[in-house]
Amino acid sequence: MLTFIARRLALGLVILLIATFLMYLLVDLAIDPLSDLRTSTAPNKAFLIEERTRLLALDQPVVQRYGTWLAGVGACVVGQCDLGEAWRSGQPVSSLVASALASTVQLVFASIVISIVLGVAVGIVSALRQYTSFDYLITFASFLLYSLPSFWVAVLLKQWGAIGFNDFLEDPYLSALALVVVSSLVGVFWMLAVGGTARRRLQTFGMAGGATLAGLVYLQVSGWWTTPNIGPVLLAVTGVGIALGVTELSTGLRNRRSLYSALTAVGLGVALYYPMQYFFYYVPMNWGLAILLGLVTIAVGVGIGYAWGGPDRRQSARTAAIVSFLVAGLIFVDRVMQVWPEYYNSAVIKGRPIATFGDRTPNLGGDFWVQTLDSFTHLVLPTLTLVLIAFAGYTRYARGSMLEVMNQDYIRTARAKGLTERTVVMRHGFRNSLIPLATIIPLDVITLVGGAIITENIFGRPGMGQLFVRSLNNAEIEPVMAYLVIVAAAAIIANLVADIIYAGLDPRIRVNA
Repeated sequence: MLTFIARRLALGLVILLIATFLMYLLVDLAIDPLSDLRTSTAPNKAFLIEERTRLLALDQPVVQRYGTWLAGVGACVVGQCDLGEAWRSGQPVSSLVASALASTVQLVFASIVISIVLGVAVGIVSALRQYTSFDYLITFASFLLYSLPSFWVAVLLKQWGAIGFNDFLEDPYLSALALVVVSSLVGVFWMLAVGGTARRRLQTFGMAGGATLAGLVYLQVSGWWTTPNIGPVLLAVTGVGIALGVTELSTGLRNRRSLYSALTAVGLGVALYYPMQYFFYYVPMNWGLAILLGLVTIAVGVGIGYAWGGPDRRQSARTAAIVSFLVAGLIFVDRVMQVWPEYYNSAVIKGRPIATFGDRTPNLGGDFWVQTLDSFTHLVLPTLTLVLIAFAGYTRYARGSMLEVMNQDYIRTARAKGLTERTVVMRHGFRNSLIPLATIIPLDVITLVGGAIITENIFGRPGMGQLFVRSLNNAEIEPVMAYLVIVAAAAIIANLVADIIYAGLDPRIRVNA
């Protein structure tokens, strides 16, 4: 494995070197830093052209300028990067790229994770319910969303997801008709997804619709819209649901040790709810500490699984680790929600929390929690725009791949051996259905890292796409080359990651062959 990775990285560096040279030549031909001066009527026009030519070294051969740029980039190996300077603004390219990349990574991470989880889950359920009403509904919705242009979706979300929802928050009231309609739609969705006999469908409809109605009534009566929170009670209820769902998908509810491990993780999370509030209050928080706490949470979950013992300790550890991480995430989200009144009533926000422009609110101030909530509110609309479109594609890929896998001989053999349907689907079908997605997902991530240019432009997010377009229009070759190097390097790494994922999903594949 290490030999394979080293060989691929060495080949990738050669490809990257050739690609950057060709890109530098093409970008140099495409831009003209002297275009504004050529049409100038200034009396010292010749002097200005001479000064800019000297500033940008335009009197040197393009190969020599590429060598100078490459030397600065190569210095990154020893920690002394010199990516050049954006000559119009005078800002170092490294600071411009760091800011743009941070904004893009926030958007990419949120949209990719949500769209993959939802798209793959819905696509697999659709495949298992082939030619049912649910399958036809998901197919129609997928093709509809896939055909929608992103700029149109973004504009609609601005109107109804931001302006409409902000207006709703001024008087958060849902009529009885709205409560019944929403609950009924949720009940119908789950009824079609679960399927089964007519009696089972009615039971599913009643349980899903009733739970939704009860939840909406609780939000209405408790004033949750103005003071959103999770709290220990809702944390316990949601945590138990997460434990049951994760255990069913991971090992099955018949594996009692795995189930008890998951429930223990939930109990520990609820028990630590109030102590964590004191921790968050007295300890200055940052993202580095948040990531460290997440790793500790996973380690604790693994420990719980091994503590329960049994012949399947690794399965119990995996289940408890996932549940622990999700419960900890709920506690983190609850702490972010606690600053909602302060954020909502801020003189800068003015009761319009869902933002339509930028990636942060200027002059907002506040601590880590306020800034995190502000980032979340700015991420809602652009993330939802990308999720709606990417979800459609992942749903179709997952459905098609799952249908192909479920018709294979080894699936029929597994059923003939008497394995449960959950085991057949999750252990034999699901894993192999992910192999085609192992190629699609890394490349999609790189595409978004390059910048969702249309989405970033509509929502005014200063991401990588915006940096590329702005720098190209300003004839600034250094920021353009920094963008291209990052995207090219990420593409090489993505292909390497895809090969490794192949080997992990399919034991027949040997990456060192």
